[in-house]
Amino acid sequence: MQHLPLPPPDPRRSPRTGWTRAHWEAVADHLLAAVEPYATADFAQYRLPGRPSRAGERSDGLEGFARTFLLAAFRIAGAGGDVPPTLLERYAAGVVAGTDPAHPYAWPALADMSQQLVEAASVALALHETRPWLFDRLSPTEQERVVAWLAGFVGKRTPDNNWVLFRVVVEQFLAQVGGPHEPDEIAGGLARIEDWYVGDGWYSDGKGKNFDYYCGWAMHLYPALWARMAGDTARQELYASRLRRFLEQYQHFFAADGGPVHQGRSLTYRFATVAPLWLGALTGASPLPPGRTRRIASGVLRHFAEHGVPDERGLLTLGWYEPFLPTVQDYSGPASPYWASKAFLGLLVPPDDPTWTDPEEPAPVDVADQAVSLPAPGWLLHATRSDGVVRLVNHGSDRDRVPPPDGVPDLHYLKFAYTSHTGPESGGAASGVDNHLAVIAPDGTASARRRIEPLAVGDRFAASAYRDGAVHVLTVSVVHGAAEIRVHQVTAPAGHVIRDGGHAVAAPVQPAVREGGDVALARRPDGLTSAVRALHGYTGAGVLTAEGANAFGSCSATPYAIADDHGGGTAIYVSLVQLGVMVDEPPAVGVRARDDVVVLDLPDAQVATVRLDGVPTCEWAFQGRRRP
Repeated sequence: MQHLPLPPPDPRRSPRTGWTRAHWEAVADHLLAAVEPYATADFAQYRLPGRPSRAGERSDGLEGFARTFLLAAFRIAGAGGDVPPTLLERYAAGVVAGTDPAHPYAWPALADMSQQLVEAASVALALHETRPWLFDRLSPTEQERVVAWLAGFVGKRTPDNNWVLFRVVVEQFLAQVGGPHEPDEIAGGLARIEDWYVGDGWYSDGKGKNFDYYCGWAMHLYPALWARMAGDTARQELYASRLRRFLEQYQHFFAADGGPVHQGRSLTYRFATVAPLWLGALTGASPLPPGRTRRIASGVLRHFAEHGVPDERGLLTLGWYEPFLPTVQDYSGPASPYWASKAFLGLLVPPDDPTWTDPEEPAPVDVADQAVSLPAPGWLLHATRSDGVVRLVNHGSDRDRVPPPDGVPDLHYLKFAYTSHTGPESGGAASGVDNHLAVIAPDGTASARRRIEPLAVGDRFAASAYRDGAVHVLTVSVVHGAAEIRVHQVTAPAGHVIRDGGHAVAAPVQPAVREGGDVALARRPDGLTSAVRALHGYTGAGVLTAEGANAFGSCSATPYAIADDHGGGTAIYVSLVQLGVMVDEPPAVGVRARDDVVVLDLPDAQVATVRLDGVPTCEWAFQGRRRP
């Protein structure tokens, strides 16, 4: 954090993170100052260095303006306009120049399915929040040009996903300033997301099982902000009730050190993950104590600052910590990471609100081990207080109805597990090993877990199945502390190899590895260890190493369990996968398997009985008796 100009920490008010509102304002100011040298004439665009997106340079320049304008808007409105006049002047000039068709750096017109539609939503929200200080002070001619550019959204086609909400906020702003808009299009966008609401606070981002951070930073965010703009109290209550339930679960997605679980697309938005936490505080919909909201949100922002984000230039790069292009999508340009601006929604919460003034309160992982069932997305979270690591066990989200059926599987959705301290391996042989049960044919072809069939989520267990040709895999995950015990029922032709991969740990230097017998492990210099123990059906264990394949470090290693020869038909394989700061090997677990019943004798005298017939179940007991 040496290059960040931060105020001193406040351990009295913020005993966990030391960060206060002043730290958030300082980071916002630093980010805004750092992009200024990359502005075009009259600040119409910000053309940042980095790999261009598929949309082209003009669209990327608009993206640089729109996303940093959103950050500036939260900073300006949160301060009641009391900011350096140059900040307001910069973005007012940019709005005027960008919407002037005769300007050499005019923004590209809004077109069907275009990236400009995304950026128009940020422009509209920013104009709404700063209206007294910016839009209302433009000349009538300048206002007309702004309205005319935004009105290009009316009637345009969007992808059938979170993009329908961009229309909602753009046309709502147009309605407020007397511009062209279609009330039916606003209503239609709000109605469309109802088809994707799966209950318990969770939305899929479009048709299918697309569960990821878009649920928070898009599907919850835009409807709630629209209701706030429109003053629609009925919908405000509806969205608040859903957000409240969502946040009860979502608070568990963040490690003790502030790292978010690394799952889903657009992870280069980084600390935008805290946007729904601030949204709850802003709208009065949060079930969390005010001090806990700030502790989690500040923990995330501080986490990235401690890992070199922004970089020494003050810029957000395409990656997680350092630049890492396999983390990003082809729609991401140099300014795409600035959707992270959504994290600063909290600046709209008044400075005297308890969220800012109350002492920080511990997050759940600060207090005790956690095991949280999320039936709607088909997930199970388990976290350990001793090392602060959060692990997501995935038996529901696959996003496999979005890309073409013959496309490359999305590694950020299809794995069995994701964590706050590890990322999936990208590229080469390594990408098919970590957190995947592969059934490998004699010719070397490995099965792919594509369309996941969710089967059950319950008390510390979850289950799903996948089919790939003649291969069928049914898996039950049972979590116990830092460990996940995977029970796989594999149906396949004879002669196949069965391989179950653990978590890929990464560091600037190659992790220390150990393999042999039924245990394999890889350990980072800081002690974070990924381990796999072959419990039943396997013939050994090993470790695969790689370079340049992981967002968490240039050198990575993945332990795995392996069975040399599947005898044909159906067989049971059981492995223990563990990630945490550990000194010894992962614990031994007794396994008794017979037909469709697998009994796990756990180290603390607990017994988990897994039944695989029909809908899988898991029954817990203590020393021969049912759990009370």
